[in-house]
Amino acid sequence: MSRLVTIYGGSGFVGRYIARRMAKAGWRVRVAVRRPNEALFVRPYGVVGQVEPVPCNIRDDASVRAAMEGADAVVNCVGILNEIGRNRFAAVQAEGAGRVARIAAEEGVARLVHVSAIGADPQGASDYARTKALGEAAVTEAFPGAVILRPSVIFGTEDQFFNRFAGMARLGPILPVVGAGTRFQPVYVDDVAQAAVAGVLGRAAPGVYELGGPDVETFRALMGRMLAVIGRRRLVANIPFWVARIMAFGLDMVQAVSGGLIENKMLTRDQVRNLALDNVVADDAKGFADLGIEPTPMASVLPEYLWRFRPSGQYFTIKASAKNLRKPS
Repeated sequence: MSRLVTIYGGSGFVGRYIARRMAKAGWRVRVAVRRPNEALFVRPYGVVGQVEPVPCNIRDDASVRAAMEGADAVVNCVGILNEIGRNRFAAVQAEGAGRVARIAAEEGVARLVHVSAIGADPQGASDYARTKALGEAAVTEAFPGAVILRPSVIFGTEDQFFNRFAGMARLGPILPVVGAGTRFQPVYVDDVAQAAVAGVLGRAAPGVYELGGPDVETFRALMGRMLAVIGRRRLVANIPFWVARIMAFGLDMVQAVSGGLIENKMLTRDQVRNLALDNVVADDAKGFADLGIEPTPMASVLPEYLWRFRPSGQYFTIKASAKNLRKPS
């Protein structure tokens, strides 16, 4: 019988790429998610019955244990960017991560891969960064042999970074950003998936790996790159942090007053605190080179999925080429 991997958050942005790669490697894949009916798209990643979504609440011991039953390896991709309802940073990213690791150790799971984030810091300014660090500590304590991955901002077809700002660029001549001078090292989602698979297959030594792509650029430069890909000229305007904090406070209050019915998907106070810090791989950190992976540059991927934001969509390059044709005399 083929080996089994349980991927918590396996239908999410990163998790689905890991699930696809594990299925191609011949593993049975159990995708543990809160709403399995919304994760049915993962089934075609393998043959019939090879990839199966199952219900799981990472805040509950019994639920986590049931999803892990019989697993040879476990990958935890669960994380949140905004607190809403019972999904608080501490409950999901700290306690949830520790719960998965503890139960994996109790169940005798051979390998554990935990997806964290660059910037994880127990003394960090944001709740996101602090709980990521607390989660890492809990994972290491319960499962010392775990492989912990810390990616920078992740890009790819389904990302909520370039897609989001490319969509905003269609709305007007100004593209507002917070922290225009903050540096990022964007990493391709499938490269992160390769790193996770290396951990599952035992090709990565236990420890922490910081994952960043070959390009390090400021937020403003990344927006300039994105605008060039979609063929739009926009003024990238930096919003001062003090203004951003006021805006984020108002948006957070709308979410709170509505009881979460109106979710703040634009900008939270915690995100503002994160945007004040560079998001790049540390000089002394282990990374892709230690995993034998060559990171993918943004230039080779962004045009593949941002074309739909161009003024003429898929016909943009054809029209641009047509302008260069000489008119008949």
